[in-house]
This record gives sequence, C-alpha cells and structure tokens, in this order.
Amino acid sequence: MLDIKWIRDNADAFDAALAKRGASPLATTLIDLDEKRRSVIQKAQDMQSRRNAASKEIGAAMASKNSELAEKLKAEVTAIKDLLPAAEEEERQVTAELTDQLSRIPNIPLEDVPVGSDETGNVEKLTWGSKPGWNHKALEHYEIGEALGWMDFEAAAKIAGSRFTVLKGQLARLERALGQFMIDVHTGEHGYTEVHAPLLVRDDAMFGTGQLPKFSEDLFRTTDGRWLIPTAEVSLTNLVREEILDQEKLPLRFTALTPCFRSEAGSSGRDTRGMLRQHQFMKCELVSITDADSSIDEHERMTACAEEILKRLGLHYRVMTLCTGDMGFGARKTYDLEVWLPGQDTFREISSCSVCGDFQGRRMNARYRGKDDKATKFVHTLNGSGTAVGRALIAVMENYLNEDGTITVPDVLLPYMGGLKKIEKAA
Repeated sequence: MLDIKWIRDNADAFDAALAKRGASPLATTLIDLDEKRRSVIQKAQDMQSRRNAASKEIGAAMASKNSELAEKLKAEVTAIKDLLPAAEEEERQVTAELTDQLSRIPNIPLEDVPVGSDETGNVEKLTWGSKPGWNHKALEHYEIGEALGWMDFEAAAKIAGSRFTVLKGQLARLERALGQFMIDVHTGEHGYTEVHAPLLVRDDAMFGTGQLPKFSEDLFRTTDGRWLIPTAEVSLTNLVREEILDQEKLPLRFTALTPCFRSEAGSSGRDTRGMLRQHQFMKCELVSITDADSSIDEHERMTACAEEILKRLGLHYRVMTLCTGDMGFGARKTYDLEVWLPGQDTFREISSCSVCGDFQGRRMNARYRGKDDKATKFVHTLNGSGTAVGRALIAVMENYLNEDGTITVPDVLLPYMGGLKKIEKAA
C-alpha cells in the first residue's frame, strides 16, 4: 500500500507512475478524500476539546454559584456527547474508504523498469545454456507422462475435476526429489531458513501481501472464512506482520516447500492440457525481509539463487525483466526466469522474483529500527520462486527425454532417487 503523504507531496509523479501501469490518474481523488478525512478528524477533535473545556467551566460556574451558567454548560456538554458518536463514525467511514482505495492501487515501478502494456514489452536480461542436442522428436510432458504410465489426468478429473494431476511411481518420486533438492540448496548454501507455516490463513495475512481485497476471485476460501495460500509468500512474509525488528538482524531469509492453490479465474482456455497451470501445485518459495538500503541488491541475489537451481539441473533458460504492464500488483521490479520446453518449442515461466519496497511492509505494519534510531521504518520485502516444482518436473521430462521414451534423471537428483537413474515405463 502506498503512503498518502507521499501521494500528496508527489501527485504528478504518482499519476505518471500509474500511467506507466496503464491506470488512470488518481492523485486528485485521493487527495480530496484525504482532505475530507482530515476535516472530519478536526471536527471530532474540536468537539472533544470543547466538551473538555465546557466540563471545566461547569466546575468554575458551580464554584461561583452561577447555577444558570452551569446548567447551560451541562446542556452543551450533553449535546456534544450526543453528537460525538456520529462524528467518530463519519471519521471511521472516511478513513476506511481512503484505506480501501489505497489498498487497491498497484505499487510504483522502479525507474529502470521498461514501460510496456503487456508481456510483449518485457526485456531479455540474459540467456543461459542451450537447447538439447538430440535429434529425436520432442514431446510435451503429458504425452511423455501418459506413455510411461506415471501421469494420470483421467483419475485426477474423476477425483477433483479439471486442472489437477495424479503422479504415480517414478514420476511422483522425481517431483519429490526436485522439491527436496531445491530446499536443500537454498537452506544449505543460500542462507535461507526453512519454515513449515500454515497453508490456511486469515484475511489480514492475504491483505498484508496484497491478494486482498482486489484479487479474491483468484483464491480458494474455506467455509470458516480462511483462505488457501496461492503461494507460501503469504505465510512467510506475514511472519513479521505487526513486528518491530532490529535492523542489525536484517535481512531475514525464509524458504518453504508447500502446496499452493489457485483458482486460475483469469486463465480460462489457457494451458488446459497437462500440468502447466494447475489449481494445486508444489512450489519452493523464497522470501527476504530487508531494510530500505538493501532491497535492490537482495533482488539480484534472490534471482541468482533461483537461477542456480536451473543451472544445476542443466536447463536452458532466460531471465526477463518484466515491463510495467506485466508486473504483479505488489512489485516494484520483477525478473521472470523462463525455462526452455522442447515439447512446446518455447520458453515458459518457472520462477518470478520481485522486489516490493515497503509496499507490503506498510500493509502489514511491519517495521524495523536502527541501533541508534528512535524512529522506525517499514521493512522492504522480496519474494520469488526457487522454483515452481511442477514446472521444473515438466522441464526435466521434456529436456531429458530419450529416444525410447524414457527420461534420464539429472545427476544432481540421483542422491534423492534411491538408485533410479532413468524414469521407465510402468510395468
């Protein structure tokens, strides 16, 4: 969430930033609403001040035995007491309206983010590796998985409907190996602390990371009012909600390997075959909590950590800097890692790493204080996939496909596979 004081002081810059996002100017509307809020607050404060002053004057009038004046002042105090609740309720309503409007405004892009309206405006930062050198026919992951007998979409549809997958046997083990490999690298080498956090969260947690109130249709909700996490970013980032941290203990780095749940409300007709876009999927999430001076460098570091997973798996990928029109709601800058999928003959996103500035820190009221500082500042937050496990499975299947339809297990995963070196057809 953005700071209304910053918007008041930088109205033109704010509207220009919104324009880069493809949004209409809002500075005047928000400032007018803030003026109304300030006026209502002042009105309530004036009434309280007059009530307090009149109460003191009653004592003076009584002391001077001026009963007529005392009764007049008592009547005034009673009238103010009757009016105050309405004034305070108006203040709450106007404040809630301003907060709601601010909560629906996307973050301000950093100056070096390319301006564009959609994914066609994204800019390639780098490419690593090369396409597979084999000459046999490339296949999509669902063709490979079904032919091997370890991937069952019909069973998944019977159990849960569309956009679910049943993995069995050797492919189930391969996916588990990928997740374990990722979490081991990030905790053992990259300095992240592994966390097992709730998969069900309250409204406040979803608000803190920006999913609510604007994107509720993308989420699954339980009958008791909780939400299934669309990403472990929600649980990990909210670990510091309403906390004041010591600056010297920053950065905090968290990682979690969890199921994620998304309704894919805006994806009708897209990627309907296979397991590329699912309602339920595994992801290894990375979250960093930093001070204001460190977040940009931390963004580069986090992206490098995610890249390292793809490098060790030997997967060809590229890093894209997302343009202003393709970035997520809470991001100031985002790098997408896109892995090469031979079956689709294209790159597809496998990780997205974003720096959010104090956008989420403000929503969570998460702050930090320097050693010699009295004042606090809102933390900066970052999140990224390290990586999406299901999409990594797809990439391994398609890139390590052998001519006979088997899949060679990448060397880095062999310690997790119990001696299995190839994924072969089910007996």
